[in-house]
Amino acid sequence: MSSTAYALLAILGLAILMVVHEGGHYLAARWHGMRVTRFSIGFGPTLWTRKPKGSPTTFQIAIIPFLAYVQIAGMNPFDEDEPNDKGSYANASLWARIVTIAAGSLANYFFASVLMFCGFLLGGNLVADETMRVSVDSTGPAAEAGIVNGDRIRSVNGEAIHNWDELKNIVGAHPGQPVDIEIERGDNIFHVSPTPAAEGQNKGKILVGMFTEVVPVSVGQAAVLSVTEPPKVVYATIKGLARIIVGREKAVISGPVGIVRDTAAAAKDGAHTYFRFLGALSAYLGAFNLLPFPALDGGRLIFLAFEAVSRRRADAKIEAKVHAIGLLMFLTLILVVTITEVFPKH
Repeated sequence: MSSTAYALLAILGLAILMVVHEGGHYLAARWHGMRVTRFSIGFGPTLWTRKPKGSPTTFQIAIIPFLAYVQIAGMNPFDEDEPNDKGSYANASLWARIVTIAAGSLANYFFASVLMFCGFLLGGNLVADETMRVSVDSTGPAAEAGIVNGDRIRSVNGEAIHNWDELKNIVGAHPGQPVDIEIERGDNIFHVSPTPAAEGQNKGKILVGMFTEVVPVSVGQAAVLSVTEPPKVVYATIKGLARIIVGREKAVISGPVGIVRDTAAAAKDGAHTYFRFLGALSAYLGAFNLLPFPALDGGRLIFLAFEAVSRRRADAKIEAKVHAIGLLMFLTLILVVTITEVFPKH
């Protein structure tokens, strides 16, 4: 397959994740009797549209394939709303509104298990070696210094290394400066001196990762892994965010270009990697959308939580303005990240 074909496969996979997310909102809203007026995949000019007979929903595909949305009657407080309209979001119970907002993330989370099951069944389980054996990027400082796949890192600058956090902290503190690393290879122990990258995205890194081995799994084992792996993704997301907030880790943000590139790379590696990557991404999207940030589902849930505690609704128009500002900030961030991905600084 060509690079273009892998990119298209990546875009298709990401589109499916968005459809699943919005499908969660759609099904929950319909289940609670709300009227969904539009289900759109993408933004911008419409390429295809259809409104099934007897359905209140117009389904459409737009020209910009990123993001998707559903329009539920009564969610926009600036539209006229009938107090007796039972199909309106504004007139639904608090519980119905909470479920409808949370359903998108829950759909992504559960769909992650489906994708991961396929990935594990097709390609087995990648078992990571926790004893500091490493896999090496062939283009990185570690490889240039002579470290190879399967080597075990024992110490850095005389300090014993027991886990990956210790390795990242010690090596990361010396960008552009050689570090003395003690290596165990079979029965041999020797020292090498790689120089962590001095700048750029890999600043402070020697580009090594956990050494992994593929272990075939049965259907039952794949089913168990498909249930136990998504929580690990969510935990890693929360842990990573916490480390960024307290300043222990630098934020690394990928935009649409970067996500498509990484997904295409996973597809190129094989169907098993593609499914596992999309599964991890689906779980990540589910967790990310529940962050308490305006415009995200988590931001909307904050207002609903306020209503549950105070027993009164927040001003709907103020809430809408808060989400609009959040959406503008979010889209601006995506634009900036995309520009830096397309036109990287050298």
